[in-house]
Amino acid sequence: MTTPEHPQRVNFFKHAPEVYQAMIALDAAARTGVDPVLAELVVTRASQINHCAWCIDMHTTDARKVGISEQKLHLLPAWEEVPALFTERERAALALTEAVTVLTDGFVPDDVYNRAAAHFDDAELAQLIGLILSINAWNRIAVTTRRTPAIR
Repeated sequence: MTTPEHPQRVNFFKHAPEVYQAMIALDAAARTGVDPVLAELVVTRASQINHCAWCIDMHTTDARKVGISEQKLHLLPAWEEVPALFTERERAALALTEAVTVLTDGFVPDDVYNRAAAHFDDAELAQLIGLILSINAWNRIAVTTRRTPAIR
């Protein structure tokens, strides 16, 4: 939606088609072997942190399609407060997602990385990191270009 506060920005995908295709390929590669439920939790949480309305809308829709409950989606921003709702593996992935997305101290804390490494083998951990990197790139494109979801 274009408003005086949020003017229409460049159509990034039209004017940078090679980057768009590379992003599609990166996203597909990053999702390879990642459980679809875990993937949607991760990309939704990163999108929430980055305030990316376009991606939040898309990924909450996708999350429902892979069977994530409304309660789990509603409580995702407070996942640490409801340990019974999220598995240890999901909690480790969400902690890593938040650390990689925010990077407030310029690095991922060792305890967060080690927690994730305890729940994922090296290949799974590498894929998870790739997925987190991919969604953060998508979020930055969408937020910068002011992509907003369709109002239904």
